[in-house]
Amino acid sequence: MPTALELQELSQTGKLAFEAGEYESAASIFESALKGYAALGDQINAAEMKNNMSVAFLQAGKAQEALNAALGTEEVFANIQDLKRQGIAVGNQAAALEGLHRTEEALAAYERSASLFAAAGEGDMRAIVLKSAAGIKLKSGKIADSAFKMIGSLDAKEKPSIFERILKFFLRLLQR
Repeated sequence: MPTALELQELSQTGKLAFEAGEYESAASIFESALKGYAALGDQINAAEMKNNMSVAFLQAGKAQEALNAALGTEEVFANIQDLKRQGIAVGNQAAALEGLHRTEEALAAYERSASLFAAAGEGDMRAIVLKSAAGIKLKSGKIADSAFKMIGSLDAKEKPSIFERILKFFLRLLQR
């Protein structure tokens, strides 16, 4: 059975593979780390590896595998009251659902993720998922809804750039 230190090193190897664009290899490495953490009874790090696998699979164009990896991880983080990682887990599920063209489910998951980030005080992360939700609305032709989502994402950002402040101004004009 691998030690916690060996599993941390394995996880780091997976991150390096991911950064090198070797997404399927990274997913495989994260899966090995997942099995090791599960054998040690470390549910938190196992859930973290599942989320890493999800992101790697999504980058590899395997949305179903990404969704399968991320499902249930949010519950592990909810149990330890880690709202940020719970929001990330739900956001990973939303991205996979979007990749599967399950837009209504993806929107609901993005909105849930945004709520978790808001509760965790993570404005910038909330802004990212709200922008993703706005993108779905825009693609579906719901321009007004998209503008509202985009305004929400800009409001959530702690330090908006000059461009984002101008965009917010124009979106508010459109809203009227």
